[in-house]
Amino acid sequence: MRNNTMRLDHVVLWVADPVAAAAFYETAVGLEPLGVAEFTEGTVSFPSVRVNEETILDLAPYTFVERMRMLPGSADSAGHPVNHVCLSLPADAFDALRARLDEHGVPVSGIDHGLSGARGDATRSFYFRDPDGNVFEARHYAD
Repeated sequence: MRNNTMRLDHVVLWVADPVAAAAFYETAVGLEPLGVAEFTEGTVSFPSVRVNEETILDLAPYTFVERMRMLPGSADSAGHPVNHVCLSLPADAFDALRARLDEHGVPVSGIDHGLSGARGDATRSFYFRDPDGNVFEARHYAD
């Protein structure tokens, strides 16, 4: 059976080094890398990392800008990170992510409480940057 509700499929992030970015997301954030070997071999344009069974982050190299022709001006987005991407996690995974980022020396913000999002007010949230300057928020909602 097909579920026709709208979902977030993927976000494309501009990165300087897709292989290094994939390694960061795997080791510091705990996301599964996809297509890294294929990217290294030149058979795919960029690798990705899996957020969940429905959502991935594509890691597009700045050199990919030459192929950005889907809309006039699309190439102008190269190097401009989005404001931030928010990852929603269960409480234990939230704590594990914060600990993993700390182990990898990734600076994180303080804990915020009650920030509003897609599921209402979050119990806790914090922010961090990837090595390319893309900002992420990690949050969890009450169980």
